[in-house]
Amino acid sequence: MTTDNNQLFGKTQPLKLFFLVATPGAIGMLASSLYGLFDGIFVGQFLGKTAFAAVNLAFPFVAINFSLADLIGVGSAVPISIALGRKDTKAANNYFTCACIAIVILGAAMGLLMWLIAPYLMTMMGAEGELASLATQYLRVYAICSPLCTIVFAADNYLRICGKIKTSMVLNIVMSAAILLLELLFLVGFKWGIWASALATCLGMILVVIISMAPFFTGKMALKFCKPKFEIKIFGKMIVAGSPNFLSNIAGRLSAIIFNIVLLGMGGEDAVSVYGVIMYVNDIVQPLLYGVCDSLQPAIGYNYGAREPARVKKLAVYIFVAGAVISLAAAAIIFALPAQISSLFLSTDSAELIPMAEFAMKLFSITFLTRWFGFAAQSYLTAINKSLFASILSTANALILPMIFLGILWSLGLTGIWLNFGLTAAAVAIGGAMILFAQRKKLLPEKEN
Repeated sequence: MTTDNNQLFGKTQPLKLFFLVATPGAIGMLASSLYGLFDGIFVGQFLGKTAFAAVNLAFPFVAINFSLADLIGVGSAVPISIALGRKDTKAANNYFTCACIAIVILGAAMGLLMWLIAPYLMTMMGAEGELASLATQYLRVYAICSPLCTIVFAADNYLRICGKIKTSMVLNIVMSAAILLLELLFLVGFKWGIWASALATCLGMILVVIISMAPFFTGKMALKFCKPKFEIKIFGKMIVAGSPNFLSNIAGRLSAIIFNIVLLGMGGEDAVSVYGVIMYVNDIVQPLLYGVCDSLQPAIGYNYGAREPARVKKLAVYIFVAGAVISLAAAAIIFALPAQISSLFLSTDSAELIPMAEFAMKLFSITFLTRWFGFAAQSYLTAINKSLFASILSTANALILPMIFLGILWSLGLTGIWLNFGLTAAAVAIGGAMILFAQRKKLLPEKEN
């Protein structure tokens, strides 16, 4: 293990460590999320509202594919960090190598499956005609590129575990910049269709995968490729550790699929478009929260493995405070500027949707008054390998509670769907507080004598 890595996670004063890790982590995650923002803006403005609705129908399936890769990527990051804290570099390198191989194989298998069933998925969603055709085109481009793309977020985790925080941030910025330029070239310059939007994103990701993975082949990183020793228990640990994040992503996308089906029935293509605006806004704020919390997970895991309870506790407090600041600021901005934000995604031929979107956005802003607490609790529990409790929170937030509130609020129509987010976040925050209180004596490591 490199001295820099040990010095950063094990010796740096906790508050300084927080800023050294969380700031570039948040910037990097925000930058990486901007590709989705660009995708939504360009498709909405240059290809029209049908294409915009098609992207929102197809993207949950794309995200499910990435979630499977994250199951292994995030799942391996936790035992890797703990192993490095215990100075067990052999185990850490084996986790790393096995995880990378598994992600590529899984990406190829899922890509083939998505290509074959894409048309049937859109029919299942209730899409017809041009809407179904555009959504299928979009999904199939991601399917082709899946083997090379899906490791991109795992690579980001591995760089941060090795202490390459600024490198991670820079590569996320590079990825978004590359996607922005390619989107402009393909959609504005060449005037290609919706498939080119997906291609631009995939090419940007592939570029960053190549750059980010190259250093691991040099032997100069804290993690190194080795002759893999595949064991069922290794993948078992990865799946357990990665399950909170995976369940959150999968459950969230299943919720999005169900909501899109309901929205098509309640309000047609227009309602799906407004829901898409909300999802794009959420995908700007969520990476900021994720960037702060996720960037500190290697540090918390390292100190948990090194049995340093005081450092673990201080880092955990910083996660909650930073999450609150980001979340409350987002709530204020969304509530104050709903029409202006919505107009970024809705072209002039969709101007009639602005009032609906403005109302939906104001109700959605309530979500961030409480989301920070549940999210920070889940992240901390994941970092110290308390996967069961983290999984309970993530699944409740992404699927169970949204479906319960969908039924409770059904009589309110579209208003009930817009309120669903805020009520879910509040319930998860309460659940997170109850778990932390009940488990308070088991959440810190015993200090090594």
